[in-house]
Amino acid sequence: MTIPSPEAFEAQRDRLRAVAHRVLGSHADAEDVVQEAWLRLVRQDPATIDNLPGWLTTVVGRLSLDLLRSRRAHPETGYGQDAADLVVTPDDAPAPDEQAARADSVGRALLVVLDSLTPDERLAFVLHDMFAVPFRDIGQILGKSTDASKLIASRARRKVRAQDRPAAPGREDREAVLAFRAAALSGDFEALLRVLAPNVRLAVDTPDGTVVTLGATQVATGARQFAGTAVHHHPVLVNGTLGYLSWRVDGTPLSLISFTVVDGRITDIHIVIDPARLAAITSEWPDAGPAPYVGSS
Repeated sequence: MTIPSPEAFEAQRDRLRAVAHRVLGSHADAEDVVQEAWLRLVRQDPATIDNLPGWLTTVVGRLSLDLLRSRRAHPETGYGQDAADLVVTPDDAPAPDEQAARADSVGRALLVVLDSLTPDERLAFVLHDMFAVPFRDIGQILGKSTDASKLIASRARRKVRAQDRPAAPGREDREAVLAFRAAALSGDFEALLRVLAPNVRLAVDTPDGTVVTLGATQVATGARQFAGTAVHHHPVLVNGTLGYLSWRVDGTPLSLISFTVVDGRITDIHIVIDPARLAAITSEWPDAGPAPYVGSS
């Protein structure tokens, strides 16, 4: 059996990586999936492959779908973001060198919306609407008919459109974040429940992995544990969404937190407390160390 040409695979690598990243939302996972696709290719008889790009897309799609389904079954291990995926900029008028990062964050904001889809919906939407993969091929990946795949993609498209939001946070978004911070600092449980969506998701990146909490009551209970821990806060934008960096009194970074706000209520909170990830995020921060911004306003 002749081993498939590495050059032929390399010609497809960038596209395959883009597909996997949009489906999975993680650069690291996308790289792993693409590498696994190469390992499967070298074990495959080239005579059985009529269309190499299509064959590779199918393999990457199936691997990505399996990983998405595994995340859904074990959410505590599946919702973290790579440090490289987080674009953190000061929450003020962008300087010229920040405008490119802001523009990049607009595309990344779509990943937040895609997280609300089921694995089948996400795969069908990404493959068809972003990469023009025929529904016949998508059906083979999903194990469904062409018509069923069309319906899945249509349902995903409606969800994406319903949740599509402007890149720039509005006044309502800022008020929700400020209300959350004030309630967390004061330990006002009822105020926390008022600003949190019933199905809010909290993902905390720790040194041992990502821990996910679902539901307003559970998230509000956890939010009160952070009250009074940080003494310095600096407002930031994280991939275009509102957030803030916090430092301890000794000047070491404590956390990075970002919020997704829909219709005045917080639907998603992402917190990074892993020291290694915080070091990577703050290493190029324009004013490393405690910022003069203190308080809840």
